[in-house]
Amino acid sequence: MTTQKRILLIIGGGIAAYKVLDLIRRAQERGITVTPVMTAAAKHFVTPLSVASLARTKVHEDLFALTEEAEMGHIELSRAADLVVVAPASADLLAKMAQGLAHDLASTLLLATDTKVLVAPSMNVRMWQHPAMLRNVATLRSDGVLFIGPDDGAMACGEYGPGRMSEPLAILAAIEAALAGNTKLPLASAEATSPGATSLGALAGKKVVITSGPTHEPIDPVRYLANRSSGKQGHALAKAAAAAGAHVILISGPVTLADPPGVETHHVETAREMLAATEAALPADIFIAAAAVADWRIEGEAQQKIKKGAGGTPVLQLTENPDILATIAQRTSARPKLVVGFAAETENLLAHAQEKLRCKGADLIVANNVGAGHGVMGKDETTVTLLSAAGTETCAETWTDLTKDEVARRLISRLADQLAGHQR
Repeated sequence: MTTQKRILLIIGGGIAAYKVLDLIRRAQERGITVTPVMTAAAKHFVTPLSVASLARTKVHEDLFALTEEAEMGHIELSRAADLVVVAPASADLLAKMAQGLAHDLASTLLLATDTKVLVAPSMNVRMWQHPAMLRNVATLRSDGVLFIGPDDGAMACGEYGPGRMSEPLAILAAIEAALAGNTKLPLASAEATSPGATSLGALAGKKVVITSGPTHEPIDPVRYLANRSSGKQGHALAKAAAAAGAHVILISGPVTLADPPGVETHHVETAREMLAATEAALPADIFIAAAAVADWRIEGEAQQKIKKGAGGTPVLQLTENPDILATIAQRTSARPKLVVGFAAETENLLAHAQEKLRCKGADLIVANNVGAGHGVMGKDETTVTLLSAAGTETCAETWTDLTKDEVARRLISRLADQLAGHQR
C-alpha cells in the first residue's frame, strides 16, 4: 500500500479470536496500523497483553477510563481510523450494532463512528441461521456495513455449517479492498442491494444443488477429453445462493477457482462421477446444472499411455455420457421443485435452447452464445437468455452484458421468487 492506513480493530468474544493475532501481524506487514479494542468476552479467549504486543500499542477496553477520555475520548477514537473492523463479530455484537445499543466501549464506538465498518461474523451455525440473526444482518447490510464470511466448516462445538470466521488472509484482502474504496466484497451490502439481488434469508432453510465447471473424460492415464468451461458462472451461482441463506452443495469439475465460502463443495472429474454426486445430494429444493458436461467419453479407456508408433494414428471410439440435466429433471421421485439447465450454443441459440427446454424436462434454460466472436467461456462478463415454458408458449428474456456475479444474483432472485410461489 502506498500510504499508511489505520484500522480500528474491535475484537469480539469467541474461539475465533485467536485468529486475530495473526490478522494483526499480517496487517502490519502490509503497512496497516492497528488500534485494538477488546470486549470483556474477548479477554476469555486472548489476552490484552498478546494483542498489545503484536499491535505495538495499548489495547482499549474500558468505556469509562477517565484519563483516556480526557486524552482522546471514545468519539475521537471511533473516527480516527480509515476503517473499523470487527473480528470476530459475535452474535451479540451484531445484534447491538443492528439495534443501535451502546452497552460497552466496543458497541459505543460502533454507534459513534462515521467510518466504514467491515465485520467478520463468527458463531454457531444455528445462531447464524436464526431468523433474528437474519433480520439483524439484513439491517446492517442496508446500513452499509460490509461483510466477509462467515465460512462453512467444522466448529468448536462439533457442528458443521456456515458460521466459521473467515481466515486472516481473506479478512486482510477484504480490509485492503475496503481501504481502496472497493465495497464489492463477499456478502457485502453493495451486492445485497444491487438490482435483482436476493433478499437475505430468501432461501433460508432451502437446499440448492449446483454443478459447475467442465468434466474431464480420460483417454489414457495422461490425456483426456474436455472443454473450455472455467466454472465461473456455476461458482458465482453457489455464492449467490449461499448469500440468500440456502444450504448449497456445489459439485465441481476440475477448475482453478477457490471453493466458495459458506458452500459445501464436492470435487469430481468425470460426467459419471458428477451424476453420482448429484444424485447423492438429493433431495433438494433447487437443482442448477451449470456444468459444461462432456457429451462423450472414450469407450475403453487405455490403462497405459498410448504411444506413437508403427500402428499409425489411434482410433478413439466414443460413447455417450449420461445426461445429468435430463436424469434429474425427469425423476419420478425426489425431483427438485425447480430444475435449471444451461445451453451453450454456437448457432441458432433460441431454437436449440427451446429444444433443450422441451426435451430435458427442465423448468428453465439459461442460454448463451459461445461461438466465435461471442465466446464467454473463461470471461467475467456474459449475455444470457432465459427460456421457460408457460403452458404451450415459451417465454424468453435476455440479460445483456452483465458480470457472471450479477447474472447469478438475478437468477437466484428469480428462483427464490418462483420457489415461494410454489409454496403459497
